[in-house]
Amino acid sequence: MTGRERREQLITISRTLFAEKGFDGTSIEEIAATAQVSKPVVYEHFGGKEGVYAVVVDREMQKLLGMITAALSASHSLIKLERAALALLQYIEESSEGFRILVRDSHAASGTGTFASLISEIASQVEDVLADEFKSRGYDPKLAPMYAQMLVGMVALTGQWWLDVRKPGREEVASHLVNLAWNGLTGLNPMPQITATSKGLELSATAPLPPRPTEKELKEAQKARAKELKEAEKARERELKERERLLREAERAREREEKLRQREARLAERAAKLEQE
Repeated sequence: MTGRERREQLITISRTLFAEKGFDGTSIEEIAATAQVSKPVVYEHFGGKEGVYAVVVDREMQKLLGMITAALSASHSLIKLERAALALLQYIEESSEGFRILVRDSHAASGTGTFASLISEIASQVEDVLADEFKSRGYDPKLAPMYAQMLVGMVALTGQWWLDVRKPGREEVASHLVNLAWNGLTGLNPMPQITATSKGLELSATAPLPPRPTEKELKEAQKARAKELKEAEKARERELKERERLLREAERAREREEKLRQREARLAERAAKLEQE
C-alpha cells in the first residue's frame, strides 16, 4: 500500500469512527488498530487525532458546500430554494456518516463549532439571493441576513431530524420545506409587528389583532402564487433547453476533435509510407 493509499484508508476509517463515537469517543489507538497499523503511522500522516479529524471535517464541509453552491446557481429563486433543500437531503442520504460528524460535536444554535460554521457559510450565500428577492418585492434588503439565518436554520434542523427518521422521502420533505419557506416569503409583511406584550407574553386586551385577509386579497395572493409558479416552470424549461444546447455543442466539439484526430492519424500514416518509399 502506497503512502497516499494508507492516508486515504486512515481517513475512511476515522470518518466511520468519528460518526459512530464522536471526536472525544475515538482514540488514535482505535484508529490504528482498525487500520491494522501502529500508532506512529497515524501520527506520521496527521500529527494526531485533531489532524485527522480536521481533514475529515474539511472534506465533508467542502462536499456539502459544493452541492449547496451548485444548487444556488439556478436562475429562479424558487428553483434555488428547491434545489438547495434537495441538495442538503441528498447529502444526508448519501453521506450520513459525514453529516453525523458535522452535527455531532457542535450544535446549530451554539454559535461555535463545525455545524455553526457551516450554517453561517451557507447563510451568507442565501443572504445574497434574499437581498435580490427583497429588492424586487419592495422589502428592506438590509433584513436579508436575518431572514437567511432563519431560513437556513429551519432547513438544517429539519435535516438533523430527517437524518434518523428518513420518513417521508427526500423529495416529499423538500417539497414541504419549500412550501413553508416560499409561501412565507411570498406573503411576507414588510412591516411586521407582534400582538403580545413583552411581560409574560400575555395577549394585550387593547392590542389589535392582525386583520384577516379579504377575499380579494386572497385571490390576488393566489394569482401571484400561480404567476410565480408559472415563471419558475418557464425558468426550468429554459435551463433544460440551455443544458441540452450545451450538451449538443459538447458532442459536436467531440466529433470535430475525433475527425481532426483521425485526419492527423491518416496524415501521419501517409508521411510514414512516404518515408519508407
